[in-house]
Amino acid sequence: MNGRPEDPGTLETPLYVANEGTAPLVISMPHSGTHLPPEIAARIAASARDLPDTDWFIPDLYAFHERLGASVLRATHSRYVVDLNRPPDGARLYPGKRETSVCPTETFDGEPLYTAGDEPSAAQIEARLERYWRPFHERLRRMIDRQLARHGHCLLWDAHSIRSTVPALFEGRLPDLNVGTADGRSCTDDTARRIASRLGAQHRFSFVVNGRFKGGYITRHYGAPADGVDVVQMEIAQSAYLRETRVPRFESVLAAPLAEFLQELLGAAAQIPAYQA
Repeated sequence: MNGRPEDPGTLETPLYVANEGTAPLVISMPHSGTHLPPEIAARIAASARDLPDTDWFIPDLYAFHERLGASVLRATHSRYVVDLNRPPDGARLYPGKRETSVCPTETFDGEPLYTAGDEPSAAQIEARLERYWRPFHERLRRMIDRQLARHGHCLLWDAHSIRSTVPALFEGRLPDLNVGTADGRSCTDDTARRIASRLGAQHRFSFVVNGRFKGGYITRHYGAPADGVDVVQMEIAQSAYLRETRVPRFESVLAAPLAEFLQELLGAAAQIPAYQA
């Protein structure tokens, strides 16, 4: 491993973009960032510099958040810098399944991100955690606590997307909508029922609850339904709103049906008055 320190330089790109809302709903977007600091970009393999594992255009898909009054925390840096949805101690989320680490060294397809011997050292990983990972989570905690104090309860919606087929991670084709509640531990039964009811009432998008994706670190760490904090991860197959190319582009007409449904789903899940059944 490369033991040289990574020169942090100055943060010309903010670590995250935060928008504070008034509803008991916080949307986190930990994998939508595309920025690579120069000192890290220089070490990333050329085959991975188009960032194939990005949660493409999640901020565009959830652009309706202002109509719900939701707070949003959006990462700006690529998950190849540090994965904000992995435990800082490197603990596994899915024992027995292949998964990437808090500072990934390979793509979802198993391609190396670095040349042999140039992977981040333990010191570099700790420096990335301190510089990129902890500030995001400190802000996320404050956003949750703000709505909890205001309303007495809060729904944290962890927004993700992934290619519909990734053979190294799961078999076959992923359902369109993959809801994770840590097998029911990260949210109340009432919240889970509201989500299941809206999913079951539509027929355009296939879905599964607690299938291959049960929720990552954010879902498992912040979910505290007994204390008023429900957390749900939504992993969306990108074929539901994008043309799946190596570097896709956002087409609002193609994404509109899913965006409309997500607005309804989040409104119902967070019990925002206009969306309560």
